[in-house]
Amino acid sequence: MPDVVVIDYGVGNLYSVQRSLEHCGATVTVTSDHDVILAAPRVVLPGVGAFDSAMNALQQLGLVPVIQALANKGTPLLGICLGMQLLLDESEEFGLTKGLGLIPGRVVPIPAQTIAGDIQKIPHIGWNALEPACATNDWQGTILDHVTPGDAVYFVHSFMAVPSSEESRLANCDYGGHKIAAVIGRANVIGCQFHPEKSGETGLKILKKFCNA
Repeated sequence: MPDVVVIDYGVGNLYSVQRSLEHCGATVTVTSDHDVILAAPRVVLPGVGAFDSAMNALQQLGLVPVIQALANKGTPLLGICLGMQLLLDESEEFGLTKGLGLIPGRVVPIPAQTIAGDIQKIPHIGWNALEPACATNDWQGTILDHVTPGDAVYFVHSFMAVPSSEESRLANCDYGGHKIAAVIGRANVIGCQFHPEKSGETGLKILKKFCNA
Protein backbone atom coordinates (compact mmCIF):
# COMPACT_ATOMS: atom_id res chain seq x y z
CA MET A 1 0.00 0.00 0.00
CA PRO A 2 1.19 3.55 -0.64
CA ASP A 3 2.19 5.58 2.39
CA VAL A 4 0.10 8.57 1.25
CA VAL A 5 -2.69 9.01 -1.26
CA VAL A 6 -3.23 12.50 -2.69
CA ILE A 7 -6.77 12.99 -3.96
CA ASP A 8 -6.87 14.16 -7.57
CA TYR A 9 -10.09 15.98 -8.38
CA GLY A 10 -8.70 18.48 -10.87
CA VAL A 11 -8.19 21.20 -8.25
CA GLY A 12 -4.86 21.66 -6.51
CA ASN A 13 -1.11 21.90 -6.82
CA LEU A 14 -0.71 18.13 -7.04
CA TYR A 15 2.84 17.95 -8.34
CA SER A 16 4.31 20.19 -5.62
CA VAL A 17 2.44 18.31 -2.90
CA GLN A 18 3.57 14.96 -4.29
CA ARG A 19 7.21 16.01 -4.54
CA SER A 20 7.23 17.42 -1.00
CA LEU A 21 5.73 14.23 0.44
CA GLU A 22 8.25 12.14 -1.47
CA HIS A 23 11.03 14.35 -0.09
CA CYS A 24 9.74 13.34 3.36
CA GLY A 25 10.21 9.69 2.45
CA ALA A 26 6.64 8.83 1.52
CA THR A 27 5.50 6.66 -1.33
CA VAL A 28 2.79 8.76 -2.97
CA THR A 29 -0.14 7.79 -5.17
CA VAL A 30 -2.16 10.56 -6.85
CA THR A 31 -5.62 9.26 -7.73
CA SER A 32 -9.38 9.72 -7.76
CA ASP A 33 -10.00 5.96 -7.49
CA HIS A 34 -12.48 5.33 -4.66
CA ASP A 35 -11.09 1.97 -3.61
CA VAL A 36 -7.49 3.20 -3.50
CA ILE A 37 -8.47 6.23 -1.42
CA LEU A 38 -10.54 4.18 1.03
CA ALA A 39 -7.72 1.66 1.49
CA ALA A 40 -5.00 4.29 2.01
CA PRO A 41 -3.24 4.54 5.38
CA ARG A 42 -3.23 8.36 5.11
CA VAL A 43 -4.78 10.81 2.67
CA VAL A 44 -4.12 14.39 1.55
CA LEU A 45 -6.85 16.64 0.14
CA PRO A 46 -5.18 19.58 -1.65
CA GLY A 47 -6.97 22.50 -3.23
CA VAL A 48 -6.73 25.92 -4.81
CA GLY A 49 -9.42 28.18 -6.24
CA ALA A 50 -13.08 28.58 -5.33
CA PHE A 51 -14.94 26.52 -2.73
CA ASP A 52 -18.05 25.87 -4.84
CA SER A 53 -16.04 24.72 -7.86
CA ALA A 54 -14.03 22.33 -5.70
CA MET A 55 -17.13 20.85 -4.06
CA ASN A 56 -18.76 20.43 -7.48
CA ALA A 57 -15.68 18.57 -8.71
CA LEU A 58 -15.71 16.27 -5.67
CA GLN A 59 -19.43 15.60 -6.12
CA GLN A 60 -19.12 14.84 -9.84
CA LEU A 61 -16.41 12.29 -9.10
CA GLY A 62 -18.43 10.74 -6.28
CA LEU A 63 -15.70 11.60 -3.79
CA VAL A 64 -17.74 13.36 -1.09
CA PRO A 65 -19.03 10.15 0.60
CA VAL A 66 -15.62 8.52 0.05
CA ILE A 67 -13.79 11.28 1.94
CA GLN A 68 -16.43 11.31 4.67
CA ALA A 69 -16.17 7.53 5.04
CA LEU A 70 -12.38 7.44 5.33
CA ALA A 71 -12.47 10.26 7.87
CA ASN A 72 -15.14 8.51 9.92
CA LYS A 73 -13.15 5.27 10.03
CA GLY A 74 -10.14 7.07 11.49
CA THR A 75 -7.81 7.44 8.51
CA PRO A 76 -5.45 10.42 8.96
CA LEU A 77 -6.69 13.11 6.55
CA LEU A 78 -4.85 16.35 5.81
CA GLY A 79 -6.55 19.22 3.97
CA ILE A 80 -4.26 21.86 2.45
CA CYS A 81 -5.35 25.47 1.74
CA LEU A 82 -8.75 25.19 0.01
CA GLY A 83 -8.66 21.51 0.99
CA MET A 84 -8.70 22.61 4.62
CA GLN A 85 -11.71 24.87 4.04
CA LEU A 86 -13.60 22.02 2.40
CA LEU A 87 -13.41 20.09 5.68
CA LEU A 88 -15.87 22.51 7.31
CA ASP A 89 -19.67 22.60 7.13
CA GLU A 90 -20.10 25.43 4.65
CA SER A 91 -18.57 28.44 2.94
CA GLU A 92 -19.87 31.92 2.18
CA GLU A 93 -17.72 32.23 -0.96
CA PHE A 94 -19.97 33.02 -3.99
CA GLY A 95 -23.06 32.30 -1.92
CA LEU A 96 -23.52 29.55 0.64
CA THR A 97 -22.04 26.19 -0.35
CA LYS A 98 -22.13 23.02 1.73
CA GLY A 99 -18.75 21.47 2.62
CA LEU A 100 -17.67 18.02 3.78
CA GLY A 101 -18.85 18.59 7.37
CA LEU A 102 -15.87 16.89 9.02
CA ILE A 103 -14.96 19.83 11.29
CA PRO A 104 -17.90 21.97 12.49
CA GLY A 105 -17.59 25.56 11.31
CA ARG A 106 -17.90 28.00 8.44
CA VAL A 107 -15.61 29.64 5.88
CA VAL A 108 -15.96 33.43 5.72
CA PRO A 109 -14.15 36.33 3.98
CA ILE A 110 -10.98 37.67 5.55
CA PRO A 111 -11.89 41.14 6.88
CA ALA A 112 -10.93 43.90 4.45
CA GLN A 113 -9.94 46.16 7.35
CA THR A 114 -7.46 45.72 10.15
CA ILE A 115 -8.59 45.78 13.76
CA ALA A 116 -7.44 49.42 13.78
CA GLY A 117 -9.74 50.21 10.85
CA ASP A 118 -7.13 50.51 8.11
CA ILE A 119 -7.67 48.91 4.71
CA GLN A 120 -5.67 45.71 4.32
CA LYS A 121 -4.74 43.78 1.21
CA ILE A 122 -6.91 40.84 0.25
CA PRO A 123 -5.93 38.12 -0.53
CA HIS A 124 -3.58 37.41 2.34
CA ILE A 125 -0.40 36.44 0.48
CA GLY A 126 3.04 35.71 1.89
CA TRP A 127 4.87 34.42 4.92
CA ASN A 128 3.27 34.64 8.33
CA ALA A 129 4.13 33.25 11.75
CA LEU A 130 2.33 30.37 13.43
CA GLU A 131 1.24 30.95 17.01
CA PRO A 132 -0.64 28.69 19.44
CA ALA A 133 -4.36 29.31 19.20
CA CYS A 134 -4.54 29.79 22.97
CA ALA A 135 -2.19 29.91 25.93
CA THR A 136 -3.00 26.32 26.88
CA ASN A 137 -2.25 24.89 23.42
CA ASP A 138 0.35 22.14 23.46
CA TRP A 139 1.51 21.08 20.01
CA GLN A 140 3.16 17.92 21.31
CA GLY A 141 1.76 14.88 19.57
CA THR A 142 0.06 16.96 16.87
CA ILE A 143 1.08 17.70 13.29
CA LEU A 144 2.94 20.74 14.70
CA ASP A 145 5.00 18.62 17.08
CA HIS A 146 8.34 19.81 15.66
CA VAL A 147 7.27 23.39 14.91
CA THR A 148 8.28 26.29 17.13
CA PRO A 149 5.82 29.15 17.76
CA GLY A 150 6.88 32.00 15.52
CA ASP A 151 7.96 29.76 12.64
CA ALA A 152 6.69 31.22 9.36
CA VAL A 153 4.73 29.47 6.61
CA TYR A 154 3.37 30.58 3.23
CA PHE A 155 -0.27 31.68 2.80
CA VAL A 156 -2.38 32.52 -0.26
CA HIS A 157 -6.10 32.93 0.52
CA SER A 158 -9.01 35.36 0.59
CA PHE A 159 -11.33 33.36 2.87
CA MET A 160 -10.68 31.92 6.31
CA ALA A 161 -12.01 29.03 8.36
CA VAL A 162 -13.91 29.77 11.55
CA PRO A 163 -14.36 26.51 13.51
CA SER A 164 -17.44 26.32 15.73
CA SER A 165 -15.28 25.19 18.63
CA GLU A 166 -12.10 26.96 19.67
CA GLU A 167 -10.79 23.53 20.61
CA SER A 168 -10.54 22.80 16.88
CA ARG A 169 -7.90 25.51 16.46
CA LEU A 170 -4.31 24.35 16.82
CA ALA A 171 -2.59 27.45 15.45
CA ASN A 172 -3.43 30.94 14.29
CA CYS A 173 -1.65 33.63 12.35
CA ASP A 174 -2.16 37.35 12.82
CA TYR A 175 -3.34 39.40 9.86
CA GLY A 176 -4.18 43.00 10.62
CA GLY A 177 -4.95 42.05 14.21
CA HIS A 178 -7.37 39.31 13.16
CA LYS A 179 -6.63 35.79 14.36
CA ILE A 180 -6.85 33.59 11.27
CA ALA A 181 -7.07 29.84 11.78
CA ALA A 182 -3.83 28.47 10.32
CA VAL A 183 -4.16 24.86 11.51
CA ILE A 184 -7.36 23.18 12.63
CA GLY A 185 -8.07 19.65 13.70
CA ARG A 186 -10.64 17.22 15.02
CA ALA A 187 -9.54 13.68 15.86
CA ASN A 188 -7.84 12.27 12.73
CA VAL A 189 -8.84 15.19 10.47
CA ILE A 190 -6.34 18.06 10.15
CA GLY A 191 -6.27 21.17 7.98
CA CYS A 192 -3.51 23.65 7.10
CA GLN A 193 -4.64 26.98 5.63
CA PHE A 194 -1.11 27.62 4.36
CA HIS A 195 0.85 25.60 1.80
CA PRO A 196 3.29 23.31 3.64
CA GLU A 197 4.74 22.27 0.27
CA LYS A 198 5.79 25.91 -0.26
CA SER A 199 6.85 26.62 3.33
CA GLY A 200 10.47 25.46 3.38
CA GLU A 201 11.80 23.45 6.31
CA THR A 202 8.83 24.24 8.55
CA GLY A 203 6.42 22.89 5.94
CA LEU A 204 8.50 19.76 5.48
CA LYS A 205 8.48 19.15 9.25
CA ILE A 206 4.68 19.28 9.18
CA LEU A 207 4.39 16.93 6.20
CA LYS A 208 6.93 14.53 7.69
CA LYS A 209 4.94 14.39 10.93
CA PHE A 210 1.78 13.63 8.93
CA CYS A 211 3.58 10.89 6.98
CA ASN A 212 4.46 9.25 10.27
CA ALA A 213 0.97 9.55 11.73
